[in-house]
Order: sequence, then C-alpha cells, then structure tokens
Amino acid sequence: MSMIHLKSEERGAMKASWLDTRYSFSFNRYYNPDRMGFRSLRVMNEDVIKGGGGFAEHPHNNMEIITIVLSGALAHKDSMGTGSVIRAGDVQKMSAGDGVTHSEFNASQDEPCHLFQIWILPDTQDIAPSYEQVKIDEEAAQKRFALIGGEKSDTSVSIHQDARLYWGTPEAGAVFTHAFDENRFGYLHVVDGSIEVDGQTLQSGDALELEGVRDLKITAQSDATLMLFDLG
Repeated sequence: MSMIHLKSEERGAMKASWLDTRYSFSFNRYYNPDRMGFRSLRVMNEDVIKGGGGFAEHPHNNMEIITIVLSGALAHKDSMGTGSVIRAGDVQKMSAGDGVTHSEFNASQDEPCHLFQIWILPDTQDIAPSYEQVKIDEEAAQKRFALIGGEKSDTSVSIHQDARLYWGTPEAGAVFTHAFDENRFGYLHVVDGSIEVDGQTLQSGDALELEGVRDLKITAQSDATLMLFDLG
C-alpha cells in the first residue's frame, strides 16, 4: 500500500497576460519526466482565465476532456456545432474521438473564470466525437463523494475509460470515505481547504496518489472541496 503526497508548490506553473495556470502533470512547456500522468489520468490543469481571455480554436483527438468550472463562466464552441456556457458547478465532457476543434473563452469581459481541465486517455481510439454537460449535485456532495464522471446521468458525464470521478464538499469535522475494489488506484486532489488522511495533512492544491488502498478515510480540517479519481 502506498500514498504519495504531492504538494501544491511542486506543480508546474505558467503565467500569461490573460492566464494563470498550475499543472499537476507535464503539459505544454512544463515538462517533468516524473509527472507524466497517473494511470489513465494524463492532464490536470487549474486555470484562472482573466476577463476576455481564452483559448482560440484548436484541435484535439483521442482524449476524454473534462472541464469543471469553480467560479465564473466559460463559453465553449466546437466543430460538432455545440455552443454552450459552462458555469460554476457545471461539468463538461468532450470526447475528442477521431478529431474535433473547439474554442474556450471567459464568458465575461470583466470577471475571472476559475476552472479545472482534466484529460483522460480513452480506452477506444477514433470514436465519434461527443459532448455532455451536467450540473454537480451539490447537496449529495456535501454528504459523501458524489459521482460526476464515469457513467451518464443527470449529474454525471460518461467517460470512455475505466475511470470514475467523484466530487466532495465536506464541512469542517466531517469524515468522508471511499472503498476501492481490489487492484484499483486512486488520485485525490484537494481543490480547496485542509484535510487529514492517514496522519498526513493536505492543503489546497495538494494531491495523493493511492495504490493498494482499499478503504480511504478523509477528515476535513476545514470546509473543503475534493476531487477523487477511482482508476483501473
């Protein structure tokens, strides 16, 4: 059993006039041979996009791309004909499949947009591109880890991979648990707040890579927001 504590300050960083990003894994100009991903999880970028800023139209293929907006709103357009605004509390999934182009811009000219963009390697190549968008069940997430990715529902997007993504917002003092099946792996990211896991304190931006852990127990030391991946 292993729990590898990855500290927030160890993440890569990039600043531009319109973008402030933290990279959990190698991406773009940030390259760390020890941080190339974890299992099928390949990218975990925390972006703050200034008003009016964004990513112009660009291509993707054979990647499951998940965007979670924490604050503000993101305007999305793609070659499938989708035009949408992703707001705080929304989860968007785009299966790039055999090829898609899209753009993402802050929907506001004044207010920043704070989001996570996550890339997961698909288990099948060259599928038809597709798009899904749901709203997190905030009430459920306050009580337990709520599924937001891995199967399609009103509060969860599908993922073409043996991967499940959970969202949790425990209040200070609350205990959240998750049971992993045998031969599963976990990746826990602290979006905000402070938690304790197996005697270790994790702060905002910290993460844990989990291998051989069957029963995960998390105690919130403050109000917290958490992402948990259950990976094959």
